[in-house]
Amino acid sequence: MSISRRNFLTFTAAGAAFVGGESFGPFFGRRAAAAGPVGIGILFPGTTKDRGWMQSGYEGVQAAKAAHQGDISVSFVENTAMSDYEQALTSLAGKSKLVIAAGGQCQADTEKVAGRFPNVNFVVIGGAREDTLRPNVAIYDVRQAEVAYLAGAAAAMLTKSGTISFIGGLEIPPIVNAATEFGNGAKSINPSIKYVQAMTGDFDDVAKAKEAALAAAAGGADIHYAALTLGMRGLEQAISEKGGHIIGSYSDKCGADARYIAFTITGVGFMMETAISETLAGTWKPDKFRGFGLKAGHKASGIVVCSATPEIKAKLDQIERDLIGGKIKTLDA
Repeated sequence: MSISRRNFLTFTAAGAAFVGGESFGPFFGRRAAAAGPVGIGILFPGTTKDRGWMQSGYEGVQAAKAAHQGDISVSFVENTAMSDYEQALTSLAGKSKLVIAAGGQCQADTEKVAGRFPNVNFVVIGGAREDTLRPNVAIYDVRQAEVAYLAGAAAAMLTKSGTISFIGGLEIPPIVNAATEFGNGAKSINPSIKYVQAMTGDFDDVAKAKEAALAAAAGGADIHYAALTLGMRGLEQAISEKGGHIIGSYSDKCGADARYIAFTITGVGFMMETAISETLAGTWKPDKFRGFGLKAGHKASGIVVCSATPEIKAKLDQIERDLIGGKIKTLDA
């Protein structure tokens, strides 16, 4: 099992637990012997059952465990309060060769902790460009703005009301830029489209997400795109009550839920697999800002419309080629 936000401090005091079927061991205990499995530590700010960003990352970790069976020992902390990030990262770094923080909101604390563990590799997924990073820190950019442009174009082709919405969590650069490019993508299809945007201030707050979605629906929006984690449950509740559809994020779940009409691929899990594989191979580099956008392939980024007409698919394919080729330029992280 994972270490939840509620039990995190109790866990650190007790010193041992089991994570994903593996012995987590003392947070501040001895490191594994050099000949043993390589320690991998993951900080998930939210729950790994959010059906979104965190779950995508968790699925990538499970794929890495299967691919490198016996070569890695994975420990993770999930559903963690911002005030606990530094302590969680410190604890993970004490027994790991690689520590991955699954969210740009962890960047400042990761930088702080990395200074105390110069022999540990650190990766922040969804972080912001920063030229003064420590030499053992890498920033992986999921290029949410780029794929959001595709989502906006899809929304403009799928809406029946002519009104669409974007609902974000924290108002940080990757989310703000994604919201902007979602609108730009939609306007590239229909310059007169009505676009409603809201930020809830919290990726996990179900009630706030539902309130924002209900307000968007009241304004006529029938297609909704979101950058949320557990907050997606609130959006789903609003759709169940008021109708409309969702363009989901992070992985292709077409057919699993009729409320979802399309999905963007934001390969958080793929990035985790990459960082783990490169650490094992000895090729990991402290990239100051490494983009995993459309150019990295559909495991990293893309869009799937669940029942796309040939016309919609062809149009989205063309937009994707234009984004990759630079004909269409989007904001960065």
